[in-house]
Amino acid sequence: MLETWPPPGPLAGVEVLVGVVARVGPAELDLLPDLRLVANYGVGYDSVDVAACRARGIEVTNTPGVLDAAVADLTVALILACRRHLVAADRHVREGRWRRGWAEPDILGRDLAGSALGLVGFGRIGQEVAKRAEAFGMRVGFHRRSGGGIPLDELLSSSDVVSLHVPLTDETHGLISRERLALLQDGATLINTARGAVVDEEALVDELVSGRISAGLDVFTREPQVPERLFGLPNVVLTPHVASATVETRAAMTRVLVENVHAFLRGAALPNPVDP
Repeated sequence: MLETWPPPGPLAGVEVLVGVVARVGPAELDLLPDLRLVANYGVGYDSVDVAACRARGIEVTNTPGVLDAAVADLTVALILACRRHLVAADRHVREGRWRRGWAEPDILGRDLAGSALGLVGFGRIGQEVAKRAEAFGMRVGFHRRSGGGIPLDELLSSSDVVSLHVPLTDETHGLISRERLALLQDGATLINTARGAVVDEEALVDELVSGRISAGLDVFTREPQVPERLFGLPNVVLTPHVASATVETRAAMTRVLVENVHAFLRGAALPNPVDP
């Protein structure tokens, strides 16, 4: 087991690297000359330079499929928390400000039923979110890079809630720009359980400070750093990248990762290879 990452110097004999959101690029690969497999613990692999790995004959795997439900559950939890002001309501009680049996204006929420949910990305996780949202009576629309949905700008401007479910790639980096954030309706909610850098974080903070929109954020651009201006805001719910953090899901992710490593050691076909 490596005690520090990256290692302080070249380290021979390491053939398999199990990574948990660890940066693996050319500099790190130079330190592991015998590496043959990067087994990524998670479905997102944006921290791994897959092309650099492949150029050196190093395989890359991930753990897709087993965390879709958990991420979708947290997405809906963040939608509820934002739209019904659950964090503010909890604080209202804890601080002894509950004086009557009727909601104060600052914790008066909005119905999910009948509201419009726009999903940016409609893969496995996006589809799981859609199922849950429809159970709440939400009207679901989506934008998909491969087509078949609503144009992105139209989706942003017509949704009460926008939820992001795209991988972080060169194409999606900064996809939700300052200009696109401005398309959101007054009072809209942005949910991000994908990757922080999909959004222009500085522009998002500006919008949240203005109070024009709300947000539920599980991911950030420079994790574990979180913009300090968010901490005192009542219109944002913050969680520490825990969308897949359930006992059952983490066990399933571990099982898939081990299956990938075992297949590699046996010289068998990898169950979950990542293409560059």
